[in-house]
Amino acid sequence: MAQLAPVAALVGTGASVLATVRQAQQQQATAKAQSAQLQAQAQAQAEVAAAQATSASRSRAEALERTVASARARAGASGIGADNGSAAAVTAGLRRDAASDLEEDELLRNARLASGRRSLLNTDGSLTTWLRAGSSLAGATRSLLD
Repeated sequence: MAQLAPVAALVGTGASVLATVRQAQQQQATAKAQSAQLQAQAQAQAEVAAAQATSASRSRAEALERTVASARARAGASGIGADNGSAAAVTAGLRRDAASDLEEDELLRNARLASGRRSLLNTDGSLTTWLRAGSSLAGATRSLLD
């Protein structure tokens, strides 16, 4: 019986090592699946951001064209040539302002995407996460102390 104790300990140790190896393999597979899912989410997020940018760009272009057409019509109605002088300066200024606004929006969107945030709507996703975690921790601590 005394000779069986070391064998049993050895078998127990082997089983423990085997379980640890299988658990590590399972964790590795889970990590790979999560990584693939995160990449898919990032791709989907980039596609959504591109679609939103395209939509915003299209609506800005339409608004600009309506504004330019309105300015040209007013200039034409007052007897000024729509493509000459101050009317041309007004329409050129409108186009220049719209282009600079579009450039600023694109820079901001690209900066937000580069920072790796989940949502472009949150101005600071990391702070929000930490505040929620702190609030949860404070609530749990308070309930333990009561």
